[in-house]
Parts: sequence; C-alpha cells; structure tokens
Amino acid sequence: MTQNFRKALGEGGFGIVYHGYLKKSDQVAVKVELLLRVHHINLVNLVGYCDEKDHLALIYEYMPNGDLKDHLSGKQGGSVLEWTTRLRIAIDIALGLEYLHYGCQPPMVHRDVKSTNILLDDQFMAKIADFGLSRSFQLGDESQISTAVAGTPGYLDPETSRLAEMSDVYSFGIVLLELITNQRVFDQARGKLHIIDWVAFVLNRGDITRIVDPNLHGEYNSHSVWRALDLAMSCANPSSDKRPNMSQVVIDLKECLTTENSMKTEKNDTDTDGSLELSSSFDTKVFPSAR
Repeated sequence: MTQNFRKALGEGGFGIVYHGYLKKSDQVAVKVELLLRVHHINLVNLVGYCDEKDHLALIYEYMPNGDLKDHLSGKQGGSVLEWTTRLRIAIDIALGLEYLHYGCQPPMVHRDVKSTNILLDDQFMAKIADFGLSRSFQLGDESQISTAVAGTPGYLDPETSRLAEMSDVYSFGIVLLELITNQRVFDQARGKLHIIDWVAFVLNRGDITRIVDPNLHGEYNSHSVWRALDLAMSCANPSSDKRPNMSQVVIDLKECLTTENSMKTEKNDTDTDGSLELSSSFDTKVFPSAR
C-alpha cells in the first residue's frame, strides 16, 4: 500500500503518516506505527483489516464478556463480579498501562482510560481497548505539551495541559473507584456529583461501609479493600506529583490480591494455592515487555 513506506506525509500522535494507494488508484494516508508496536496480553489484539470495495475495517479479537461498565451495571446479565475478580481486573488494566508507559519505545499515553474501554474475555481477563486518542511521549521530557484536551469527562486529569503518563494514572484511579464502589462517575442523586467527591465525603464522615459495592455482601477482606481504596484516591490525586506510577500501582494491587487470597485460605483452612497462583499468573518484572 505504501510501497515500502516510501513517502512520509508527517508525524502525528499515532506516529509517522505515510502516503499510499488502495488498489493502485485511491490515495490514502496510512498511520501504522501505533498498532504495529503495541503487543501485550492486556491490550486488545489487532487481528487484521478488511479492504473490500467500499468497506474498510480494523478487525480485533472478540471479547465475549463485553466492557467493564456494562458488567458492573448488570447490563450483561451475568453474576456479580466478586472482589477477587475485580482485583484481578484492576491488575490486568494496570499491567497494560505499565506496558504502554515503560514497555513501548517510545512510551505511550492512552489518554482515554475508562470503564467502557476495558473489555473482558471469556475468563474475565481485562484488556484495554480504543487507542484512538493515544500519543507517544518521552519520559521526563517536559517539552511534551498537549494543547488539546482529550479524553472523557469524569476521567480527565485536572492537570490537562501536559501530556504525561500520570494522566493515565488519574483515569485509572477513577476506574478503580468504579470497581470498588460500583458507583457512576457522575450521579446527581448522590449529593456529591463526582465519584471522588462522594468517596471523600463518605470517608470524612467515617461511614466507610457505604463505599463498597453492596452487591458484594461483605464477601471481601476489609484490609485489601481499604488498601485498594487508598491506592485509588492516590492515583486520582489532583496533583500529578503525588500520584504513584503504574509500576507501583501493579505492586500494590498484587499485594491487595495476596491479602485477599490469604484470608480465603485461612477461612477455608485449605492450602496456599491462592498465593501460589498469584506468583505464577503475573509477570513480576520491573520493566514490562510485550506478552
């Protein structure tokens, strides 16, 4: 299509844009770099593309359990996600973002992390989708300035002027709050419109049992829940300097899952399969690689 990438038209957020032809007649601009260099088990996989007459399409792997928001809301019609499953979903998302931030060369910012962009496969493994707003950036490069606000209201970093990985961390914090509370990001009926303001209000009143999704019916280790809640609020701190990076988020969430599994082991008086499964299921490398 591009005759071996012969003519570059420019460079945008997706990488280099090349001049090309469809069927040797129709001129097109081809953006290739983004999807070609992103390969990770927690990112939705591009299978191929379709070019048939007037029909053009990108083909992705099928995710049978839909998106996270619909599943939490009950629109999928399935059973309630137990707390352990929610922790694993959070870890999957964090691993995908960690790869984008530190495993890609150059690193990438997703810029639109939200529960509708988190898809679930048949085993409820979470994968991040929709890279339509993604941009490359250089770690530590203060010159990377994004003048256009991008993303979804409610998930947007309050510090919107700078393109950096901490914007994704903020959005992840909102998604983690959704997983914990099963509350809408915006809800007029709550009294506190935004989920962060509502959680902070309830915490200040000391009524922390109201924060956790009542559909869980108390089936969770309180220590793992409150640690996850503290992590979510840290990620969603209005000051980017006070947010953890995604590598630290992965570590903290794995420790939450270890705590949860330890409780279940003690409660059921069984062996330690839960903690063994954690060590074998997740990559513990400091710097993520394509998987």
